[in-house]
Amino acid sequence: MKRWLYIVLLGLLVLGGVYVYLHRQDLGLVSSTTSESDQSSTSQNGTVYHPARITWQKIDRTPDGFLVDMPTDVKQIQIPAYNEQGGADQVDMIYSYPDAQTSYSVAWADNPPVMLASGRSPQLTLDTARDDALGRTQTTLVSENKTSINNLPAREFSARNVGGGVMNCRLIYDGSRLYMLIAAFPATGARSDDDVQHFFNSFTILHP
Repeated sequence: MKRWLYIVLLGLLVLGGVYVYLHRQDLGLVSSTTSESDQSSTSQNGTVYHPARITWQKIDRTPDGFLVDMPTDVKQIQIPAYNEQGGADQVDMIYSYPDAQTSYSVAWADNPPVMLASGRSPQLTLDTARDDALGRTQTTLVSENKTSINNLPAREFSARNVGGGVMNCRLIYDGSRLYMLIAAFPATGARSDDDVQHFFNSFTILHP
C-alpha cells in the first residue's frame, strides 16, 4: 500500500524513531540503476512524470494550533514512533495524495526526542531533525535555508536519492512543538515549485 511509505516516513522525520517504512520502490526513494541524465523526470522503467493537478482546500486545525492548504482528500493518522528510551510516542499527521506517487503531509509532535536530546536548542534541534531525515530516507542534501517563520526558528531543505526521488521539507520550532511539512515526489519532473511554495506559505501557526 503506497500510502504507508509517507505515513511511516513522517514518523521517522519528526521523532527519529526506528520504524521500517514500506514500498520505497514505488515512490523512487530507493537506489536504482537509472542514469543521472534520466533522473530529472523519468523513473527507472522509463515513466515520464509531470506535476499533479492539485485542487487546494483550506484545512482548519485550530485545536491543533495551525491552518494549512492541502490537496483534497486529506486523511489523518497517529503513528507510533520509538523514542530514545525504547518507548513509543505518538506522531499526529495529516496527509494527502494528489496522485498515486505525490505526497503532501504535515506532522507535529510535542516535546519530541530530537528536541529533548538537543537540550531544546532551536538550531541544534533543527540540525538534528534534518540530519535524521536525510539518514533515514537515504537521501542527500541538495539545498538548505535557515530562516524564521513568524519569528519562529525554521529550516527549509531539499533532498534527493540516487534513484531520482526528491523531497522538500520545512521544519518549524515552536518552543515545545516541532512541525514538519513535507512534499515528496518520485522524480524532479513531478515537482512543481509553485505548488510546494503554496503548501509551505499557507501554513499558519495559531497562537493563543
